[in-house]
Amino acid sequence: MRRPARPLSDGRVALRAWREADAPAMVAALADPEIPRWTRVPSPYTARHAREFLRRGDELEMSFAIVEAAGDGAILGGIGLRDLGDGVGQLGYWVAAGARRRGVASDALRLLAGWALEEAGMGRVQVLASVGNRSSQRTALRAGFEREGVLRGYLGYRGHREDAVIFGRVAAETNR
Repeated sequence: MRRPARPLSDGRVALRAWREADAPAMVAALADPEIPRWTRVPSPYTARHAREFLRRGDELEMSFAIVEAAGDGAILGGIGLRDLGDGVGQLGYWVAAGARRRGVASDALRLLAGWALEEAGMGRVQVLASVGNRSSQRTALRAGFEREGVLRGYLGYRGHREDAVIFGRVAAETNR
């Protein structure tokens, strides 16, 4: 999957490639227990995890740091897009505790989903959220995704399975 040819920004947040220098900020942000509670992020998240993440290459997935569009470029969170094949992409994201409740996740999700549908040629993008993660569900709705249903026992992590709410956007809906 090719990366965006231009920087993705809405004037409030920007998505940029992760850098080696981001490792300490990642470790600090991902120490928040709310992130591994709802994601597959290892807990505790260590400098070794950050180094491995920053060095890995995956032709089916791209990941970005979410930063303020203006200012010092401090890490607000992370977002990724995975190519599931057949023109379908899956998005996942996390936001550092100090950046929550400011619209950071919905802005970043709107940016990356828009790029995937309008420029990368995907026909559909989707977000999965645990049924208990109301905040992530609100984020998907604010970013223009539609709630499509519940996938029973879909998410498996930390030794148990959880139901997931699935949200989708299709290319025909990019002008929302």
